Amino acid sequence: MEMNLEKLPFWDKLTGNEKTLVKSTAQIRKFATDELIHTCTKQCVGLVYVLSGNMRLFLLSEEGKEVTLLHIRENNSCVLAASCVLSQITFHSELIAAEETELLIIPAATLAQIIRDNIYIRCYMYETSTRLFSDVMWTIQQILFFSVDKRLASFLVEEAEKSNSSELCITQENIATEINTAREVVARMLKRFSNDGIIKLQRGKIIILDKESIEDIAFR
Repeated sequence: MEMNLEKLPFWDKLTGNEKTLVKSTAQIRKFATDELIHTCTKQCVGLVYVLSGNMRLFLLSEEGKEVTLLHIRENNSCVLAASCVLSQITFHSELIAAEETELLIIPAATLAQIIRDNIYIRCYMYETSTRLFSDVMWTIQQILFFSVDKRLASFLVEEAEKSNSSELCITQENIATEINTAREVVARMLKRFSNDGIIKLQRGKIIILDKESIEDIAFR
């Protein structure tokens, strides 16, 4: 446990008593793909730090429509699961494991005590929430002002860079969820890219054939 706790960006800013408190209350939990981590309808979790895997943060409408806001990946924290501790967090969001994910969790009660007594940790929480909201605003900007072909191309470029491969194992349904559009729209746009010779479509797989062209669409 202590080796994982030392990965926390603020670990060296904690006092001896605070470290003892965190050691005695922190948990390491594993979540399967698509398992719910946090929802506004349940008790808030606390501060979550991704040890491996990644979480998808999204909004859920009353009709069940999801809007993906961002992903929180390995070696990053999420403060939105601690909304009961930070009163400045006023919108409701959901967190789900986008793949098999291992999290280090500092419970809300422990976090509240540390924030109250330690100004360094309080600053860290506010700085982290500011960066997160900046990323959320970028996503909203994309949804409002970027065309679907640009959003799709940007997503494919990003996935290729993350996997360091031109072959992407991903379904049209998953892409639609990530870029916040309908699966039928994704299918139509992928077919257009395929007809233009930019990509090749296989079952459950997309192969980027023309990296320069896909980047031109993404960054034009």
